[in-house]
Amino acid sequence: MMPKRKMLIAANWKMNGSQNLTKTLLEGLAVATQGSENEIAVFPPYPYLALTQDILRATPIRFGAQDLSAHDEGAYTGEVSASMLTDMGCYYVLIGHSERRAYHQESNELLLQKYQRASQQGLNPILCLGETQSERNANLTFQVINSQLLPFLTQDYLANMTIAYEPVWAIGTGKTATPDEAQVVHAFIREKIAEKDSSLANKIRILYGGSVKPNNARELFSLPDVDGGLIGGASLKKEEFIQLCRTTKI
Repeated sequence: MMPKRKMLIAANWKMNGSQNLTKTLLEGLAVATQGSENEIAVFPPYPYLALTQDILRATPIRFGAQDLSAHDEGAYTGEVSASMLTDMGCYYVLIGHSERRAYHQESNELLLQKYQRASQQGLNPILCLGETQSERNANLTFQVINSQLLPFLTQDYLANMTIAYEPVWAIGTGKTATPDEAQVVHAFIREKIAEKDSSLANKIRILYGGSVKPNNARELFSLPDVDGGLIGGASLKKEEFIQLCRTTKI
């Protein structure tokens, strides 16, 4: 019998939005998703966290940050610490999104420090994993995923972990992993977690991200080891994201 894991539909706005868009999207989402059986979370840019907190205060919708500093405090101009995010009411934080890994050369060592800071402050990290097109073409998918996941597979980190598998070749490209491609990688991730803790492996949610749209979401979300989605572009379109939030497993 497949374990019952509550689906999580998460909106990563990336560097998009405005005060007006934040207000429009969140107020519409709060009304349209009342009674949803899925958990919903949004990840706006830093400047809109206060507005997000204010709008979502009386709703079950959670919110988080797209990144955080590896430092607690100090002379780190432009950085935002885990304690600041907690102070703003953040529940989640993304760790290791492919754009951070690629554009800012974030290493596993740095990401591990960020993960530690997040956990210490009571944030719930969503660890992002994924291979590039060239890595997939070279049959390195499992090797890459394993190298990104392995440093985090300790008892200290597993308890509050959520994972997002985002094949880099599918992010913002219109390409989507086939259900078989997604399930194989999600199952591999769960098997690796099970090698450390089999009971937690059945509880940890593994999200899929990469050109998820209302027309492919239900098939993807119904796979045995897919527990929701980390949504990019479609999360900025109110009606599309509402449809995704209402998606249930077949």
